[in-house]
Amino acid sequence: MHSGFVLAKADPRPIYLQIIEQVHQRIALGDWTAGQPLPSIRELSAELRVSVITVKRAYFELERDGVIVTRQGKGSEVAEGTDLAQRLLDAQLTPALDTLAHLAVQMGLPTKTLHERLAEAIRRVKEQE
Repeated sequence: MHSGFVLAKADPRPIYLQIIEQVHQRIALGDWTAGQPLPSIRELSAELRVSVITVKRAYFELERDGVIVTRQGKGSEVAEGTDLAQRLLDAQLTPALDTLAHLAVQMGLPTKTLHERLAEAIRRVKEQE
């Protein structure tokens, strides 16, 4: 199974965090659905050319957060839960919105103006897709 993960050596974040982020992205975007098997720890470590310990840590964190489940002898798969993808999207959106809100407050931008500018940004993104 080819994961399609891409690790960025220039990224200052540890590799296990990059793996976690990419699993989150796949699930949030619907590419990976509940029950879908993940590559084994050994397969993924070989594919990415990273330590088994690194992948194991990523899988441990994902399991602890309820994103994946691991069954002895069967491997890891995306956890069941109808709201998992939405939860992961919300987890990405909330910090971005918080950053935007802080910036707007610092600039003294009225809420109405912020709404208008956000709506315009959404329109631009939709046009690019």
